[in-house]
Amino acid sequence: MTTAYDFDAVAIDGQTLHLKDLSGKALLVVNTASACGFTPQFAGLEALHQKFGNQGLVVLGFPCNQFGAQDKGSDGDIASFCQKNYGVSFTMMSKVKVNGPDAHPLFQWLTKEAPGILGTQSIKWNFTKFLVGPDGVVRKRYAPTDTPASLDGDIEAVLPLA
Repeated sequence: MTTAYDFDAVAIDGQTLHLKDLSGKALLVVNTASACGFTPQFAGLEALHQKFGNQGLVVLGFPCNQFGAQDKGSDGDIASFCQKNYGVSFTMMSKVKVNGPDAHPLFQWLTKEAPGILGTQSIKWNFTKFLVGPDGVVRKRYAPTDTPASLDGDIEAVLPLA
C-alpha cells in the first residue's frame, strides 16, 4: 500500500525532503499561493504549526502557480514573502504543479486518495488542504474556504503525541 511517506519533495531551500523521515507524524499538506484571496491563511497555518508541532503535526506548504497565476515568484521570493508577511516557520516546499500530467506525484496520490466534490481528482484552487494521519493515510480533504482554525478537532484526533 502506498502512503504519503513513500514520496519525496524538494524544500524551498532546494534540499530534498524524504517524507519517510516524517513517518509517524501527522501531516497537513497545503497548496499555497502568495497573491490569493486565501493568502491570509498562512497566518492560520502558522498558528497550527505553533500549536500542534510539538505534538507531531508537520505543516507542508507547496506553492503553486496554476490558479490565476497567483504565485509567480521564485522560490526565494516566495520564502521571503511568507516569512516577512506571515512569520511562516513551517516547512515550505519548492513550487509545484498540483493538477495535470505534470502534477507532483504526492498531489497525484493525494487527489486519488481523497477526491473532491463529485469524485473529482483535481484541485480546484489554492489552499486546498489534506490531513494525513501518522500512518501515512489521508484522513480528510478540505476546501480552500475551510480555515486552518476549523481543522483543530480533526488534527487533534490524529496527533501521535496528543
